[in-house]
Parts: sequence; structure tokens; C-alpha cells
Amino acid sequence: MLKFLVYDKKRNPYKYFFFKLIILFAFVFVSDFLIGNLLRYYYFKQQRGADYLTTYSIDSTKADLLIFGSSRASHHYQPSVFENRLNLTCYNAGRDGSFLFNHYAILEAVLKRYSPKIIILDFSDGEFLKNEDNYDRISSLLPYYKNHPEMRSIIELKSPYEKFKLLSKIYPYNSSLLIIAGGNAIFSKKKREDINGYIPLTRVWNDSIRNENAPIKYEIDSTKVKIYESFIRDCLNSKVKLYISCSPHFIKYTHRDYSIILAQEIAKKYNIKFFDHLQDSIFINNSELFADPLHLNDKGAQLFSNNIADSILSN
Repeated sequence: MLKFLVYDKKRNPYKYFFFKLIILFAFVFVSDFLIGNLLRYYYFKQQRGADYLTTYSIDSTKADLLIFGSSRASHHYQPSVFENRLNLTCYNAGRDGSFLFNHYAILEAVLKRYSPKIIILDFSDGEFLKNEDNYDRISSLLPYYKNHPEMRSIIELKSPYEKFKLLSKIYPYNSSLLIIAGGNAIFSKKKREDINGYIPLTRVWNDSIRNENAPIKYEIDSTKVKIYESFIRDCLNSKVKLYISCSPHFIKYTHRDYSIILAQEIAKKYNIKFFDHLQDSIFINNSELFADPLHLNDKGAQLFSNNIADSILSN
């Protein structure tokens, strides 16, 4: 065989080149298939962390009330409060560092399985700001592309070439090796940081409040606005009672955020209740309720969750 290859290389250099190319492609394909499937297995085997919580939200929860949003959702809404006050099961599907695209994709997966009775969407200031980083954050949804066709249109917003990149089995996990390892570690199976998706912050912010002169208007991402409206319409079409809430900051703003103004106008058009607590005096006058200027601590979350439960009960 070796003698044949040497001979073939001398007599037929082009055939020899294509032969090596085929071998290389076969090696890459097999390696991608084997390593990708191994990573996929351990990704969905995780027992803790953000990926595990997202997977549970997408594939498993059947709670009556779901919380959607970014870190201000995952740290500000205590499921136990809503369960006790509203007599409903509750799960917090918020995820740190996520944005409206992620929330909507998870909503689509949930609504494919069942219709919750109530959904609370925590809306962040600046949510409609045009920002490429928000598209990059869609990467946390890549592992779900294969088995969740209802999420694909959102995932493909990440880039024009995303559907081609996703032909690779490794690509969805290529930035998650350490996270996957941590989520499968022995200690992680014994230690859970969340309580039905809620992640409490126990530290207390002791610094003074800061003032911020935010601009009234900035460049709006029309795609985000459309996704926001789709979130509302899909809840209405599925007979889900939707409440939109903007949770407190320990920051004094001289202007009202333009995204919040626009989001509230759209919610009003669909007769959706919008609770704007961004500058709620109960919170911004008490630093002991915050873990940092953007996040409530566990004590603040309990008070805020009770306030939202009061608003739901009165509407």
C-alpha cells in the first residue's frame, strides 16, 4: 500500500492531493461528530449553573407562573413569595447576561409544551438599544438548535451564517468547556445555588447612590421591538396572563429611559399591565435592599416580590 501511494504521488500528484484531502475531511468530520456528541451529552447532563436552569426552563418546568428576564429577574423575584401569595407554583426562568432574544426563544419552547397561567417579564432599561453584544449573547441558546425548531429563527439572528456554522457538532459548545466541566463536577451535584430558579444575593451595598444623566433617546433596534411585541402577542394567543415589570435600581436618573417609555406604550396598546419600579422611592432610599446598584439583595427581592404580588392581586 505504501509503495502504491509513493508511486501514485509521483505519477498522479493531483489524485494524491485529492486523496489526502478526502482523508483530512473524513478525519475532521469524524472528530467533529464524536467530540460534538460527547460535549452535547455532558452539556445536558449538568446538575447546576445557568445552562442547567435554562434547560430546565425549556424542557421541564410546568409551573403555573414563570418569571422571564436577565439577572434582575433571576435575583429579584422569589418564587416562594408568589406561591404563598397567589397559591400558584412558580419558577424563575431568568438568566444572568441574557436579553430579549433569549427570553423570547425560551418562551417559544415553553409555549410549545404548555401554557402557564401567568408570566412576568422583567424589562430592563435600555433593552431596545441597538447593541451587537445582545446578538452575541444568543450563543447560550446554540445547544438547543437541533431539538427545538421553534427557537431557530431567534438563534439564526446571531449572524447570517449561523445555520451553516451549526452544521458542526462542536460549534454549539466551543466556548463552554469549563462551564460543562463545572456543571458535571461531583461537588455540583451536592450544591445548588438556586431556589426554583431564583438566585439570592446576600451582600449589602453600603455606598451612596449615584446620579446618572442618561440621554432621553438613543438608536433603537427595530428587531428587538418586534420581538417584544411578539412576546406579548404569543402570550395573549396562548391565553397567558402577562405582566411586564421594570425592577428597581439604586441609581437616580434625571431622564426616563426611552426603552421603558416605548415598552410601556406598546404594552398599553395590548392592554398589558406594566409596572415601572425603576425609580421606586421605597427602594432607592434604602441601600440595605441592594447587593449593588443594579441588583436587589435577598431582603430587597422579598419586598419587591411582595409588591409585585400585590399588584397582580389588585389587577
